[in-house]
Amino acid sequence: MKSIWDEKDLFEALIRLIAGQFGSNCEVVVHDLTGKYDHTIAFIENGHVTNRKVGDCGSNLGLEVLRGTVDKGDRFGYITHTPDGKILKSSTIYMKDSKGGVIGSICINLDVSNIIMANRMLKEFFNPDAGGDAPADPKSKEIFAANVGQLLDALIRDALAMVDKPASMMTREDKIRAIAYLDARGAFLVSKAGSRICKQLKISKYTLYSYLEKSHDSPPAGPETGGGRERKRRGK
Repeated sequence: MKSIWDEKDLFEALIRLIAGQFGSNCEVVVHDLTGKYDHTIAFIENGHVTNRKVGDCGSNLGLEVLRGTVDKGDRFGYITHTPDGKILKSSTIYMKDSKGGVIGSICINLDVSNIIMANRMLKEFFNPDAGGDAPADPKSKEIFAANVGQLLDALIRDALAMVDKPASMMTREDKIRAIAYLDARGAFLVSKAGSRICKQLKISKYTLYSYLEKSHDSPPAGPETGGGRERKRRGK
């Protein structure tokens, strides 16, 4: 299979099957990862779960796979949260062509908010000292956004929070750390990311790419690297 569009009918039937089995709280998405990341969602059922639709972008986890930060992006049963407070149990698998290149992904996002709340109430009723919160996997923090601008802004906020300083007070080393963090998460695969990052960090384009080269001299901040593979950046 060279493209997910080669099996269009199969994927459309598959996501209808999964959504039909688990109901309206189950979002099922197929991403086309062969083009620009601005518009990856090819097919979707129950998009109201994450407030996305056909033509919207993927999440940050897909960027990390395309960037090569992680070798195996498949994840199963991880807990994440939407911006409006829903708690999701998610699973994602990536599809590759005959040469091993990533061409797409299938994602299931099941809204378990009501189940979590009911479980918490039961635990508190029978054991007031017990908590009922769903544990979140810090390695699987997923950002759901309707467009890459929102996704990039969220990644930049995470980078600033990681350094824990406003840009005006950051040292050169702080900014290199922030840029390494963004690079590891695939931020530079987003069109015109460089301009946005420069504005937030208050640096020039020349300084940005100088710091980016410096950041490659040490392991990136964040997720485990995937063998040091480099991808072409589209953020210039």
